[in-house]
Amino acid sequence: MFEYTYMQNAFWAIVIITPLFGLVGTMIVNNKLAFFSDALGHSALTGIAIGAILGVTNPTLSMVVFGILFALLLNRIKDLKISSRDTIISVFSSTALALGLVILSRNGNFTKFSNYLIGDILSIVPSEIYMLLGIAVIVLLFWYFVFNKLFAISINTSLARSKNIPVRLIEDLFIVLVAVIVMFSIRWVGILIINSLLILPAASSRNISRNMRQYTFWTILFAIFSGISGLVISFYALTATGPTIVLVSSVIFFVTYLLRRVSED
Repeated sequence: MFEYTYMQNAFWAIVIITPLFGLVGTMIVNNKLAFFSDALGHSALTGIAIGAILGVTNPTLSMVVFGILFALLLNRIKDLKISSRDTIISVFSSTALALGLVILSRNGNFTKFSNYLIGDILSIVPSEIYMLLGIAVIVLLFWYFVFNKLFAISINTSLARSKNIPVRLIEDLFIVLVAVIVMFSIRWVGILIINSLLILPAASSRNISRNMRQYTFWTILFAIFSGISGLVISFYALTATGPTIVLVSSVIFFVTYLLRRVSED
């Protein structure tokens, strides 16, 4: 399979993308932001649509800009002291998705954007791989300097504030980072499944981990294994790569869940 250049490109892209998803996914799960990240993914079509209206030739640029603004808006909604904030986030998510679909489907033109729904990692080119590598460096720097503060916030926000940690700033930086990763990756991963790739490895790791170090290690390992295994399986089974990766991640989750139940018994 690696005799083909597009498979080589896809392999290196997966090696870069999956650890990023794993790292970010740990904090998404820790901070109970799965619903939030799902809404963020759904907003991508609106970003593309707005870019098309404004004449932006690069859909990724319009997605990233809109995604950052939408993420900051959702973060403010998340902080509202109301019992129905999940409902409000769902409303915004549904509205953003529907608005994007309506705009892009005018005059039957949606077919050229439909590939964003399931993605196509096999279409990635070397220049885009280098771009992902640059994002990976940014994520690692963020993790090095901000991880302890972000972890403290995920444990107890009030305690973090008492330690003079700028909670709002750290949260905003994190959700902007999530927005950038999601929007840059959607073209290859797909709107419908990107949240699964963020959540499943971290959820699987949580089933068997006893501390944060194990949690991070197993999450990254599961993410990379799912990505490479899904790529190989999809090549020989002639299936879409993104959904195949998600299925592998799902199997890992159920196996780790059963292992946890057995250990508890």
